[in-house]
Amino acid sequence: MKEFRIDDLAREARVSVRNVRVYQDRGLLPPPRKQGRTGWYNESHLARLHLIGRMLDRGYTFATISELLTAAHYGLQVKDVLETDDPGTRWTKRRRAARLTVAELRRMFGAQTTDANIARGTELGVLVPAGEDYSVNNPRLVEAAQLLVDAGIPLEDVLEQTAAVRQGLSDVAARFVGVVADRYLAAEGEPLELDEATVSDIAQLVDRMRPLAHDAVQSLFEEAMEEQISQALERAARQLGDTPDPAKNPDAHRAS
Repeated sequence: MKEFRIDDLAREARVSVRNVRVYQDRGLLPPPRKQGRTGWYNESHLARLHLIGRMLDRGYTFATISELLTAAHYGLQVKDVLETDDPGTRWTKRRRAARLTVAELRRMFGAQTTDANIARGTELGVLVPAGEDYSVNNPRLVEAAQLLVDAGIPLEDVLEQTAAVRQGLSDVAARFVGVVADRYLAAEGEPLELDEATVSDIAQLVDRMRPLAHDAVQSLFEEAMEEQISQALERAARQLGDTPDPAKNPDAHRAS
């Protein structure tokens, strides 16, 4: 397979080197093969860049592109979206959900694939019963859960955190919707009178607000994650600093 340095890859894809790095930082482009200090990209990276370019041309945001690429990883047909002549039709209304068998869930989560955890996942809407299998409407949730379980986090804890995060995001969404509702809708108990022009304004505002709100929340979440990670690392550093050094305290070492 042909390989490229980043400058050559950018030239072949007709994008800037900076954009290649941005796509990689956002998880849209897999990292290159490292040889010493040089990163080598291949034809699959080039194809991915062409795909990202087509999706950007159709108006998709980085967040949506990431979701689509993840969906493709789980067997969803991205080409069904890109090849349609109707870019206004939302792919989410036509995609078929990825499916997982119980055997596949066991391979992913091992002994933690219990009836209780499956029931909890179903209750949260992460898994949707489909005959003897389960549909997955949001593959990224399953991917994130597997990552955490592989790192030693109990699946039960992951599911409970998913429920808490979902509630928190529901509150965030209510705030964004409330901005529009408070502007256009009558107070509780009062009659609502809207003309056709106002209804049209509301529809256009909501349509424009949805992707912007999504990106704004993602940006704020990234900032909050950086802050929380920094605090966790600082706490770890303090705890390491508080650990007694046996070499400096032989008596403590003998006592242990």
